[in-house]
Amino acid sequence: MAEATVPDPQRDVVEQRGLYFEELDTEVVYSHKPGRTLTETDNVLFTTMTMNTQALHLDAAWSESQPFGQRLMNSMLTLATVVGQSVPQLTQGTIVAQLGMTDVGFPHPLFHGDTLYTETIVTQKRLSGSRPGQGIVTMEHTGRNQDGTVVATVTRSVLMWTKKGHLGS
Repeated sequence: MAEATVPDPQRDVVEQRGLYFEELDTEVVYSHKPGRTLTETDNVLFTTMTMNTQALHLDAAWSESQPFGQRLMNSMLTLATVVGQSVPQLTQGTIVAQLGMTDVGFPHPLFHGDTLYTETIVTQKRLSGSRPGQGIVTMEHTGRNQDGTVVATVTRSVLMWTKKGHLGS
C-alpha cells in the first residue's frame, strides 16, 4: 500500500484561477482553448433537461423539412458553452457575481458535431463605487465554429474581485 504524500511546505503552490480586476486588459483578445465539440447527446440532454420541446432540437424527420435541413443545437446550450469556455481563463474564483447579459445573437446555427471556440474582449472596466475591493467588467464573447463562422455573440457584465479586495491584503 502506497503512503500518502505530504505536500512540501518549501514548494510554491500554483492554483488555477481567473484574472483579478486589475489583471484584465481592455481591447485584448482572450482566446479560450480547447474548443468543445458539441454532440447530439449534448443537445438532446440539454434540451430535455431544460424542458425545451422545440422540434428543431429533437425531431430529426421534421427538421429535415425545415430551412437548415437538420436539427440545430439548442441556442441556450451554445450560449452557456460560450460563457463557460471563458471561465477558467478569466473568472474562475475571481468573480463575485454575474450582473447581466445583453446583445445576445446567433448569426449562424451550430449543428451536431460542430466544434465551438470562444474569444473574449474586455471592453470596459471600472471600480465599483459601492463595493470596495470589487469592479465591474464588461466582456464581449464571440463563439465560432470550426470553420471560423460566428455562431454566437453576447455582451456580459460581471462583478469581479480586485486582488487586494479578495485576499484582504
